[in-house]
Amino acid sequence: MDAKMVSGADRAHSLAMFVAVVEQGSFSAAARLLGLSPSAVSRTVDRIETRLGVRLLLRSTRALTITAEGQAYLRAARRILADLDDAEQQIADQGAPRGRLRVSAAFSHGRLCVVPLLGEFAALFPHILVDIALTDTLVDIAAGHADIAVRFGPLSDSALTARKLGETRRVIVASPDYLLRFGTPRVPEDLQRHNCLNFNFRRAEPVWPFRRSGSDFAMTVKGSIEANNGETLGQLAAIGVGVARVGAFSVAQEIAEGLLVPILEEFNPGDVEFIHAVFVGGASTPARIRAFVDFLATRLR
Repeated sequence: MDAKMVSGADRAHSLAMFVAVVEQGSFSAAARLLGLSPSAVSRTVDRIETRLGVRLLLRSTRALTITAEGQAYLRAARRILADLDDAEQQIADQGAPRGRLRVSAAFSHGRLCVVPLLGEFAALFPHILVDIALTDTLVDIAAGHADIAVRFGPLSDSALTARKLGETRRVIVASPDYLLRFGTPRVPEDLQRHNCLNFNFRRAEPVWPFRRSGSDFAMTVKGSIEANNGETLGQLAAIGVGVARVGAFSVAQEIAEGLLVPILEEFNPGDVEFIHAVFVGGASTPARIRAFVDFLATRLR
């Protein structure tokens, strides 16, 4: 039979049978997996070999051995079947987004701002399985380590798509108890005699920025503890350990409850850190990714 006369459905079915035979190691094992008779599976492989004019498998009473041509055909078959699955998933997504969605978010922002939204998202999109990892390590989206990453600050140039989700300002805070014991800083220079808690990662600012009379300047600060996230620094400040400069979102509840007090606000430079969702964009972006990004953009903004 001419290859052009074989329908697309029959071709895909034949490819799946051939892959099953190789992976299972025998016609009978592949037949059990597929719910067919061994003879039906064997005839299908015979037809493929006849159509191609080459041997793909060498049969013996003990085992099957795949030929060089069979290896090449196996690689092509797996690639074609994977592409077919992806295409069907994308088409199915148009009706109801579905599938596993791997999300990476910074520890503090993820715990405080993203995780509380997941219940609502799950109710809206019951066919999407959200697989979330909270980490301050930058995951490689392009390499497939996650589908979406929620990132803070400037973005490096890349082929990835970025969607702005919101922004947060920085605030300097201390507990009422700490300020009662050590005094309230009135000007940035007063911080020289205070225990200033800071971040420990490489991109952390070695100094704290301020603005006075329209001019920006910075102060070098020192302290007894460093941490890798603003939530920890805010917690330390709330129990009276020292003064912290963190994202406002990470201490909003403590400020509302009176556990922390913003200080030096008249010198706050108003620096804003943008929050983006980063993902592989394009026309083939799965609907589950688009749905989650749209959801975050609406709720976090």
